[in-house]
This record gives sequence, C-alpha cells and structure tokens, in this order.
Amino acid sequence: MHSFIASTLAPENWPFSLALLPQPAYMVGGAVRDAILGRTREYLDLDFVIPSNAVKVAKAIAHHYNAGFVLLDAERQIARVVFPHATADFAQQEGDSLEVDLHRRDFTINAIAYNPHTQEIIDPLQGYADLQQGILRMVSPANLKDDPLRLMRAYRQAAQLNFTIESATQTTIRSLASHISTVAAERFRVEIGYLLANAQGTPWITTAWEDGLLTPFFKNATRESLNKLAAVDNAAVLLAQNWQQLGVQLQAYVRDSIKTTWLAIAKLASLVNPNPELAEIELQELTYSRAEVRGVTTALKLSPHLKVANMSLREQYFLFQDADIVFPATVVLAVAFDNLVEAMSGDNQLNTAVATTQGTHAARCLVFAPLINRYLNPDDLVAHPTPLVSGKDLIIALDIPASPIVGKLLTEIAIAQAEGKISTPTDAIAFARELIEAKMMN
Repeated sequence: MHSFIASTLAPENWPFSLALLPQPAYMVGGAVRDAILGRTREYLDLDFVIPSNAVKVAKAIAHHYNAGFVLLDAERQIARVVFPHATADFAQQEGDSLEVDLHRRDFTINAIAYNPHTQEIIDPLQGYADLQQGILRMVSPANLKDDPLRLMRAYRQAAQLNFTIESATQTTIRSLASHISTVAAERFRVEIGYLLANAQGTPWITTAWEDGLLTPFFKNATRESLNKLAAVDNAAVLLAQNWQQLGVQLQAYVRDSIKTTWLAIAKLASLVNPNPELAEIELQELTYSRAEVRGVTTALKLSPHLKVANMSLREQYFLFQDADIVFPATVVLAVAFDNLVEAMSGDNQLNTAVATTQGTHAARCLVFAPLINRYLNPDDLVAHPTPLVSGKDLIIALDIPASPIVGKLLTEIAIAQAEGKISTPTDAIAFARELIEAKMMN
C-alpha cells in the first residue's frame, strides 16, 4: 500500500519542490484518500498540515514560483497557493500533535496523513480499513456538531465515492439535522451542487431531505419534488440516447465561470417552488447567480407549454425566443414531468413512477421531437432566426423614427420568413411597408 501511495503522491508530481516543505510536514485529506483508492485527478488539490509557520511557508512557496497567494483564515493560519494546474493549501496543525489534529476531522477516511519526507502513513483512526470497506464513518459527533456543513458533506462524499454511511454516523446526522440551519446558504449551495451534478447524487438528496437537512434551504421541497428529481435524471438519459448533441448540451456549464450544468438547472427546478416568481426569491436567498436563477425560472415557466401539438409556427417562434440557451434544461424538465404524470396516473407511489418502462418513456419523448429537432438544427429559422434586415435598415428604408415599432416589425419579419412568406431583404422591406400601411403595428 505504502509504495503505491508514495508513487501516486510523489513530490515530482507536485507543482513545487519538496525541498521548500519544512520537516515535519504532512499531506492530509482528499489527496491521500484518493491515492489509497487509486483515484486520479487531472487537477491536483493538495492539503498540507505544518506544525508552525504555515502561512509563512505558503508565502515563500508562492513567491518562489510567482504563484497566486490567498490567506484563507488568518486566525487558524490557513493559506492557499494557486498554480496553473493545481492548488496547495497549507494549514497550521491544530493541537499539540498531528494525532490531535486528525482527531478533529470529519470522517475517518479524511483523517489519514502522509509524510512525504519519510513516506510514512499516519492512520490513528483506521481510516484505511474504512476505505477498503467503502464506509463513511464519523470521527466523533462533536466534530459534526462543530461544523454542521459536515452533515451534508457526508452525503456528498458517499455519493462521490459510492460509499455507504455507517449506521451510528447516520443516526448522529439525523439527531443533529436541525443544526444545518446555522450554515451559510452559499456553503450549503456548494454541497448540494455536487449532488445535483450527476445521477449518483439523487438518492442522497432524497436521504438528506428525509433526514431534515434540506428543509431549511429548500422550504418547498416535498416527496413529489424528489420524484421529479429522479424523473429528470431518467429523462436526461432518454434524451441523450435519442439526441446525442442534446445530451452533450445538458452536461455543459451555464457559463465558464458558473460550474452548474443545464441538467443541474433542471434538477434545481424540481426542488424549488413551481411558481417561477416565488422560485426566484428562493434561489436568491440561496445566493445563486443571476444566470442560474434565470435558467431555473425560465425552465419552470416554459416547460408546461413545451408540446408541439396545436402550436403554430408563430407560437413556436416565441417559445424559442423565450427559452434561448435554457432550452436543454426546459425540455428535459418537460419530458421528466410528462413521463412522471404518466407513470403516476395509475398509482401514486414513487416505486411505480420509477418502474415505468423505459420503452413507454422513450415513446413519449417523441412528442417533443419536432421542437428538439428544430433547436438542434442551426439553420432552422423558427428556432434560430437569421435577420434579413436590421432595425437601422427599416428606419432608413421606411423613413420612420426609432421606436418600439421597429422591434415589432423585425419580429413580424422573422415570423414571416420562418413561415416561408418572404426570403430576401427586399421582401422584408416591402412586407414591413405593408404592415405600416395597414396600421397593423399601431
């Protein structure tokens, strides 16, 4: 075991030289845990515990490599050095010894230390044995109570590692659940974000709700909300099978600076109040960004209307204009809710909803096919109109002042183009003139 960890955590793979690390110094946390599990990461995230002068050591390393330096906690002496492809956190040892420090951590699997100078493993809480058995076990109830976010982190780590939570730990989490309300919304949001990111997180979100950890933050979440969450995961799989490009878009981030996927937006929409205006307030209180809030509220607003049956081209045009980049989240939510309603129609139990055949759901996906095909076709003029003329062109050609009428004319031109009534700039100008003369734009 030791030789494998030593090779995985070898200093030659670090962004800085071992020579700059004082003795003793210990690597702790996720990097050690993942090395034991044989999990590798492209982006290195290293944590070190140093008996003294931790911030001073971090500053010296940052200075030596001209890397970024962030003082994370002046009181507890924790600092971060940011490299292009790695971060290294340096923390002052808590207590008189490393063992005392490790006993203050959340779970045994995160309380294993590695001395890179001696290649020694320090494991006073038998975290290695728990890793081998796939068990998440608390170090102590007091440690969970000291930082109640650790209650939620238990579910997140269980989901990420595909571990089970040891029974006494689960019981303690339930008994301490009320303390989660003291956690800052933005810290909670990060943990729920990990769970929303993929299907493995959904059962743990359900467990968190059952154990009372979600209610202070998602006040409107019900058992039905959790059913919807699972239905969104199922719908995403079905859509990706039928439209690979749509599957890729559901996994894309809302923005480069916002690491929330469109699939996670749809899942978030399952947990909040179904009324878009009330959902907006709820999400703002949880400190979600404007782009995320807009994604959720748009999906909630439009998903009930996303069936092409009896929709005119004009109605479809406005639907795509409103949906814009939120369409992938909107359609997966629509498919999920549609399939869930169908599944629940015979029986109101969650098991019935989940057990509904994939074949039936796949067939129901086809209801949305015309809209999805339009969205995925960049040349489709209903979903992706290509302007024949600009507002300035209309103002000059028709000798009209700049006003809201210009925008209305451009909309009517785009719809007429999608309907095949016009196809050239000349047609567009003539069509706009007819509208003005007929006083249709008043």
